[in-house]
Amino acid sequence: MHIIRLPYHHTYLEAEIPARQVRAVLTPPCHSAHGETAPSLITQQRCVSQALDHPIGSARLEELAAGKRTATVITSDHTRPVPSAVTLPLLLARLRRGNPDIAIRILVATGCHRATTPAEMRAKFGEDVVKRETFIMHDCADQGSLSYRGLLPSGGELWLNTCALDTDLLVAEGFIEPHFFAGFSGGRKSVLPGIAGRQTVMANHCSAFIADPRACAGSLESNPIHRDMLFAAGQANLAFILNVTLNPDKSIRGAFAGDPGMAHAEGCRQMAETVTVPRVPAEIVITSNGGYPLDQNIYQAVKGMTAAEACCSEGGTIIMVAGCSDGAGGDAFYRAMAEAKSPQALLERIRTVPQKETPPDQWEYQILARILSKHRVILVTDLCDGTLIRNMHMAHAATLADAIRMALETAGPDAHFTIIPDGVSVIVAHP
Repeated sequence: MHIIRLPYHHTYLEAEIPARQVRAVLTPPCHSAHGETAPSLITQQRCVSQALDHPIGSARLEELAAGKRTATVITSDHTRPVPSAVTLPLLLARLRRGNPDIAIRILVATGCHRATTPAEMRAKFGEDVVKRETFIMHDCADQGSLSYRGLLPSGGELWLNTCALDTDLLVAEGFIEPHFFAGFSGGRKSVLPGIAGRQTVMANHCSAFIADPRACAGSLESNPIHRDMLFAAGQANLAFILNVTLNPDKSIRGAFAGDPGMAHAEGCRQMAETVTVPRVPAEIVITSNGGYPLDQNIYQAVKGMTAAEACCSEGGTIIMVAGCSDGAGGDAFYRAMAEAKSPQALLERIRTVPQKETPPDQWEYQILARILSKHRVILVTDLCDGTLIRNMHMAHAATLADAIRMALETAGPDAHFTIIPDGVSVIVAHP
């Protein structure tokens, strides 16, 4: 028997599958090399410090801070596993080393998510940093906190948080991983969608762009979503970034600092080299969202499903392991799925929605509906209401073993499996 182990919430789920039925276990080489030993905090700090010492295409942050009165640092919210407790203090120290009198604000890039709670802030940034620093929570719906910056290449209006615009130096921290429609996370995404107005995010995430075949994991060239994001970062005058790549345990594996375009491009290039896996089709594909925080709701879990989608045979079954302790992850997302007669009917309706009328979360339920129009999805969790899951046109299983049994009942006892332990960490290459 082959024992599979997948991240789940703050722990793991295991199950057994006959070895002869396992076609492949698709794990990035960098994850295999990492093994079970996490790098020490000192090692992670050294990695980040070296990147800050040798920025790509830019002067050092200390030099950029010299002579500036103010700086704004964009950071990620509770839905992103950016190790800010490690990275943010190092960034702040560099700014103050270059200019001890510089006034710094930290802008939490919530995008269109809910506000990060005080408890989540302390867990993410550390209690001392939260007490000592000035944090501002972005609110995409607060028009009074936004400023107009022209039109995106797509034609949508660009509205950005004024705190990022009325500063002498704009810096961002984030992390790089494959992203299911923006190509990669990190870099320019700190600005759009991170600190953009809701109408700007809607325009950038319109149905035509989501349906574009170039809007997929690992794809930047000619990706219309990426093009808008680059423009937004330029209009915001984003001057410097610190992005990291992560090990499976969310510790820091690599760091890239410097010019927003050049440093991010180098990080994406190295990421692609280390996380691209071959496409191995099978009737049943099992995957996860890499555990908490990315598996805290169904909305986020759609990301991992897209890796499974790339390997799942037409009409096959995707088993998605995700805690989803926060439920669906958005009322509009839930209602769109639950009120749809079928995934196919929902897709047909979405195709008729003009860019300027894109509703909240359409991109997420568009992708989920696309997946469900071709595959059965069994969501494995004991932390989320099964009725909610079934209302969204998916099946529910409380254990991984139950999900495997359910999948085999449909596909047949001799069906083959492809296992992708962490679906958000891979780029599935097509032949």
